[in-house]
Amino acid sequence: MHLAYAADEITLPVTQIQSDAGQSEVSSEGYQGKTAASTTRLGLSDKETPQAITTITRAQIDDFKLNGVRDALRAAPSVTVEQIETDRTVFTSRGFTIDTFEYDGMGMPFAATTLVGEQDLAEYEQIDVLHGANGLMSGTGNPSATVNFVRKRPTDTFQAKIGATAGSWDNRRVDADVSGPLTPTGNVRGRLIYAHDKGNSYLDRYSHEVNVAAGLLAFDLTDSDTLTVGFSQHNSDANGNSWGNLPLIDSDGDRIHYSGRSSNIGQSWNYWNLHTQRAFAELNHDFGNGWNSKVTVTGVTQYQDADIYYISGVTGDAGSAYATDTSSKEHQLIGEAKLSGPFDLFGREHEVTFGANYGRTHHKETAYNLDDVGYYATNLSDALAGRIPRPELNYTDSNNMGNFSDSQKSLYAGARFSVLDDLHWIVGARMLSADGKGENYGSAHDTREHGKVTPYTGLVYDLTSEWAVYGSWTQIFTPQYVLSTDGNLIDPLEGTSMEVGVKGSVMDDRLNLTAAVFKTRQQNVAEYAGQLGSQYLYDGVDLKSHGIELQASGEALPGLDVLAGYTYVRIDDADGDRARQYVPSHSFRGMATYRLPGMPKAKVGARVSWQTSIEDDTYSVVHQNAYALVHLLTSYDIDAHWNTSLNLNNLTDRKYLMSLQSGTSANYGAPRNLTASVTWTY
Repeated sequence: MHLAYAADEITLPVTQIQSDAGQSEVSSEGYQGKTAASTTRLGLSDKETPQAITTITRAQIDDFKLNGVRDALRAAPSVTVEQIETDRTVFTSRGFTIDTFEYDGMGMPFAATTLVGEQDLAEYEQIDVLHGANGLMSGTGNPSATVNFVRKRPTDTFQAKIGATAGSWDNRRVDADVSGPLTPTGNVRGRLIYAHDKGNSYLDRYSHEVNVAAGLLAFDLTDSDTLTVGFSQHNSDANGNSWGNLPLIDSDGDRIHYSGRSSNIGQSWNYWNLHTQRAFAELNHDFGNGWNSKVTVTGVTQYQDADIYYISGVTGDAGSAYATDTSSKEHQLIGEAKLSGPFDLFGREHEVTFGANYGRTHHKETAYNLDDVGYYATNLSDALAGRIPRPELNYTDSNNMGNFSDSQKSLYAGARFSVLDDLHWIVGARMLSADGKGENYGSAHDTREHGKVTPYTGLVYDLTSEWAVYGSWTQIFTPQYVLSTDGNLIDPLEGTSMEVGVKGSVMDDRLNLTAAVFKTRQQNVAEYAGQLGSQYLYDGVDLKSHGIELQASGEALPGLDVLAGYTYVRIDDADGDRARQYVPSHSFRGMATYRLPGMPKAKVGARVSWQTSIEDDTYSVVHQNAYALVHLLTSYDIDAHWNTSLNLNNLTDRKYLMSLQSGTSANYGAPRNLTASVTWTY
């Protein structure tokens, strides 16, 4: 059985092809995020963009020890983190699955809309979340959100930072970040980043280890040309990991209850390792008069190896188990060339961007099972106690293999027209061609979509120097590579997405405010419909969603930094009935720190997460009541170089299920825990 997760919305990893639309460096200060140029493609600021944007800054990551992407996006308003297993996570926004992560605008999708392992943030300066559909930016116009990781870059001056952390369950972390000029003139600069994160867990038998090493070099070849190259190795290894999490209902549809939050079906022989190598080269040329070009090439290799165990169909203590030994290797090559700059028309200055890109992915995978059936009898009590022995996993056949490739080619153009002094029109389109061939677990992987045009348009009107109103519209188009119940690949996902809102920059531009209303319609959303052997089958369904987002970020008062947001979302099916009830209708995410006036070296803070009740669409007995989580921090600057901090997570020791996205299985969240850190900065 392949590693693709049997969720209600699965798409094969599409090679999204992105690039930076301007400078790579960002200037976020404190909790007020400054959107990276690569996030909007056109190099627009937050206020100039006709969509809501959330930025998780380096200050927020460091304050609350959000060292992994799951913790960071749990703090992002409008994003729901569905940790469906110990080592697989689905991210949703506005009711739909986020299917792409980008790195400085260059996309690297994760398999089947599911992130495997942990994504450490040591390499990144910030994370930008562009809410809603983005047909111009990503080509397919996914209506959820686009997550862009903005890399740290070599700096003009020398700087260094070393940190050590220790916490509950023997968790410990060491990281280092050194950057600066390598020549007397500073025309060559470098940066070296390292992180080691290892520890056990509140879950029985589960442990993890993450190792990150990254190096970057920037060369000023001439006054107009800069070449930046980089390489990173990211290893995420886990032991005792679960596959499918705790069963929540038995074969009669009755709820299964667990007394402890440490319950885990993962066995001591289970492991899941994901090793990723990423290399990139980026050449910027400045033509003068505001015109510049960029050529970017990114190569990615991923190795995945796992021994995993799954239990289902529980009746009393008896159940059905499935175990597999799976390994895969994937290569990606993505390239883009882009040209942008200003031009004059009708006495006004406007901006335009042109680009072309190409991407190719080749994936090979093999799984070994017990036999051609794969399932065998087991006991839930033995699984929870870790007494399940490893079966002989030696059987494989053509239905247990994947060997396919996907490619995308696209041309795009976008412009920002200054219609009036206070009115700006953003318009653009991308023409996309996508091809796939090969086989994946006994099913053909062939697809061909050529010349599909995805338009995007938006208006921004400046009411005052502080306030602006906006509106945007885009089409949605995403090729889908999963098998429908009729035995063919399911048709592409299509639809439209609209958003209107107001943005403000107040308190002398130190605090950003956003209020947005959105509405999305999608046709042919892939929804899990069952299995044929080891192959997952899907039906295409129509869904629509609407909602409201409110957000504030920056310095609300002197010394008080905040990022806070409220989200309301409702998802309906074609009949107007509630769908995807595992997504909370109302949620609030907020974090704040305050530097004490009488003790300027001391800082205190809190992070709050609240959501309304959720349940499974099919089994209402699978239910999680509304809950809130509270996390606290205190930090003290010993001197100009040394800082120490203490983080207390889940202050009230709230017991809760982490996700109901998979419907019939989930793990509990972590109980109250403590982390202590010390950092040296030069």
